Amino acid sequence: MDNNSQNIKLEEHLCFSLYACSRAILRLYRPYLDELQLTYPQYLVLLTLWEKQQLTIKALGDALDLDTGTLTPLLKRMEGAGLLERRRDSVDERVVNIRITEQGKALQEKATCIPQSLIASSGMSMDEIQELNVMIKHLMQQVNSSSLE
Repeated sequence: MDNNSQNIKLEEHLCFSLYACSRAILRLYRPYLDELQLTYPQYLVLLTLWEKQQLTIKALGDALDLDTGTLTPLLKRMEGAGLLERRRDSVDERVVNIRITEQGKALQEKATCIPQSLIASSGMSMDEIQELNVMIKHLMQQVNSSSLE
């Protein structure tokens, strides 16, 4: 890449490549998510709850890098659909616990096709995908830590 930042072309920007790739993956996921009647953020919530079963809103927000203002309406819709339950903590009422329901758990098996669609479409091996994921996470950590300085 040219060191002169005034001459950097769009396709040379890593941020654009990541953004465009993310959009392409979401387009790939869309038919599967539509079939499950889920949005992508709802899918991410379910992925987290399939692993943890129960979390506080704060822990869920930390895991997904979403604030409570974004999560609360999303979780209300998911609760209305019967996918999860929200309950105030009996010890500290400021804390809201999120628990996956049986209906939410039942979607897990149906959703296995979602990541498999990316693997099949990517032309990459699972090892290559995992290596790329590690590199992206490393980049994200570096960018996050430098923005705190």
